[in-house]
Amino acid sequence: MISSKKFLFYVTIILLFTIFLSIKNGAVETSFYDLFKIDDDNLNNYVLLNIRLPRLVMGLIVGAALSICGASMQGLFRNPLADPGLIGITSGATLAVGTLIVLFPTFLEGIFGLYALSIAAFSGAMITAVIITLIASKSSQLSIVHVLLCGIAINAIAGSLTGLLTYFSTDDQLRTLTFWTMGSISGSMWSQVMVCSSLVIPCLFIINRCAVGLNLLSLGEEPAVYVGLNYHQLKLCILITVSIAIGACVAVSGFIGFIGLVIPHIIRQFVGPNHKILLPLSALLGSTLLVLSDLVARVIIAPAEMPVGLITSTIGGPVFLYMVIKQFSRR
Repeated sequence: MISSKKFLFYVTIILLFTIFLSIKNGAVETSFYDLFKIDDDNLNNYVLLNIRLPRLVMGLIVGAALSICGASMQGLFRNPLADPGLIGITSGATLAVGTLIVLFPTFLEGIFGLYALSIAAFSGAMITAVIITLIASKSSQLSIVHVLLCGIAINAIAGSLTGLLTYFSTDDQLRTLTFWTMGSISGSMWSQVMVCSSLVIPCLFIINRCAVGLNLLSLGEEPAVYVGLNYHQLKLCILITVSIAIGACVAVSGFIGFIGLVIPHIIRQFVGPNHKILLPLSALLGSTLLVLSDLVARVIIAPAEMPVGLITSTIGGPVFLYMVIKQFSRR
């Protein structure tokens, strides 16, 4: 264990260094000096202001949202294996977006199309969260075993239906669907950043205010209720805000897995389970990991790019396997 202030200092330094590398490196190398060059004919200035900076800000927002949503879901279910992607919420959001792209393409025109994607993703995430909660409820408690089993089933169903949509999609729709399923923040625009942040940032503040309730819930549902926690209100609040945030993220970046699973687990190892510290640090470290993963995706096979979801899955898969083995070794 280390102090939260020291951990915050280290993560902040890493994040700033990652931001510097992200701005500088890519198919076209730029620098901070290009920010102050007001020249429409300057390629570096255009790349920095209209391509790289929106992508960087989007990575910060989406990474923070995925991490803090993962931490809150793990606190709600009292298990480090709970994650919006693992239990099917992200798959539900992806399926809803795919349905909108293939079956209702007229809703995607103009800037309102970005909100249409967010609304569809939120609806899919919310429906999935409600289904999981209803099925997994057992004697007024949420069993993590039932939650994970429901998540596996929903991921399988959503994956098969998304595959069915790809079969009936046009070439343009197929490329778009492939983008969602692999996950990427390439092509981010300032309009997308504004839409995503308008939905995600309020959710992050609301989830952060649930830290005290999540700390009480770590004692167990019955002791938490006994000391005055309104468990059903907390559960509803977290499920709604997580669904909105995940829906907004899926709408702009597609399926990016394992960040919400891995980041809170890492932070618990260093600073402990206090959600007052865990939630904000999860947001900070999640932003760092996603921006770093996007940087790797950009430069590893430059000038081409890899989907950032492949990078996060490569990192998160082994960590998740280690967590599962560690869980069983304790029994």
